[in-house]
Amino acid sequence: MKKIGMTTQVLIAAVLGVLAGAFFGDLVMPLGFIGDVFLRLLRMGIVVLVLGHVIEAIGSIKPKEFGKLGSKIFFIFAFTSLLGAGWGVLMGYIFTPGIGVDTANLHYLGAAGGFEVQAAAAEELTAGLISTIVNFIPINIIAAMTSANIMQILVFGVLFGIAVALVSEQQKDKRLIELLSLFNKSVVKMITKVMFIAPIGVFALLSTTIGGMGTQVILPLARFLLVYAVASIIFFLAWALFNCLYCRVNFIQLLKNVSRITLVALATGSSAVTMPVAMQDTEQKVGVSKRLTSLIFPLGLTINSTGAAMHMALATMTVAQIYGIVYGPTELVYIILFTTLASAANAVVPGAGIVSLIIVAQEMGFPMEIVPLFAGVEILIGMCRVLLNVNGDVFTAMIVAKSEGEFDASIFNADNKNIITIPDEDVSVGGAPVPAFAAAGAAGSLPVLVASAREAPDANDNKWLAVLMRVYDK
Repeated sequence: MKKIGMTTQVLIAAVLGVLAGAFFGDLVMPLGFIGDVFLRLLRMGIVVLVLGHVIEAIGSIKPKEFGKLGSKIFFIFAFTSLLGAGWGVLMGYIFTPGIGVDTANLHYLGAAGGFEVQAAAAEELTAGLISTIVNFIPINIIAAMTSANIMQILVFGVLFGIAVALVSEQQKDKRLIELLSLFNKSVVKMITKVMFIAPIGVFALLSTTIGGMGTQVILPLARFLLVYAVASIIFFLAWALFNCLYCRVNFIQLLKNVSRITLVALATGSSAVTMPVAMQDTEQKVGVSKRLTSLIFPLGLTINSTGAAMHMALATMTVAQIYGIVYGPTELVYIILFTTLASAANAVVPGAGIVSLIIVAQEMGFPMEIVPLFAGVEILIGMCRVLLNVNGDVFTAMIVAKSEGEFDASIFNADNKNIITIPDEDVSVGGAPVPAFAAAGAAGSLPVLVASAREAPDANDNKWLAVLMRVYDK
């Protein structure tokens, strides 16, 4: 019998939780402690997860990559993530997806009428822009970790990561990075094990929330999904259009050339799995040199999180509206800067969207009871997030290649439908093997790829092949 994936399990648990809460009401309230245990298990590793991954991401970068070319790449990644966060805030401000919840029932989401939440969330955001920026810098990193001040932890992580990169290069010694990588893998493994009980935790939290508040709380979530999907599509098309104008290429041809990258990204919901596919398509269909794709895509996997930044910013606005919080200009700027930095710590672990929401909730002072509302639709949120992250790497590569004279328009405009390149062995991405056929999936003909791959001895056991076959067969 085929194993059900974690995201599917959480989705099923969310649906059952909503139904249980709607039908049984207050009878399910005793289950609340199970959800509390689940959230505490997740929260206990958030601080070290964020700090460790930011230090490793920055510390693993070779100092020579901070040169002219590297600076250009980092600027584009940072700027697009900042734009993504700003776009998420703007869409949340305009369409207000979080309105419509009866404030009299907010105590079921951890607040009494929203006033306690508003005070906690706005306490450090009302001192003015200059004071807010000064408060980004921690006086004591241990104190910042103890109080779970994510923004200060991020700033320290970036600065310490730069120092680690410089010292490691000077000393020709990578042991600290290797030790940090092992530590981060251990933290991710712990969270992965905790996520095994995610379906139970989500069911308990949602059933008690719906049992206390009723189904009215589902409406903001539906609006959030709609706004996020529309915002992602508009941002993707605008980004593509800008690339076409800058590189002087055809808009429809660009969409056609990245269509298979988009297909694999949506099918797998993983930037890591899609990366080898995107690298080959970017070289063989888009026309970017191998030198640039080999540099940009591994960096993008680590630090380009446009989709995550937009998700976290829009989620922040939605949750604030649910609790009746109104932010001023200073607070909105803070949200944009915070979600831009925090998106870089969006670790690739099962339930990364849940982890992101916990990070947001801890920093903004929201009750953790709000997290399970979004956990049930993580599979849909993840599709939009990966769409922007992966194609953002492609578009960044195009811009850099054009500016460096390494963009081949003849390849971009050529008909490459029948080209296929299948590596002889698996590709390693972030220490994890990616099946060779997946690395070649976008490089050539998907029908030929699927037809030939079906003949492999382990065709029925290969989950990545199963995904591609399901998508193709449809």
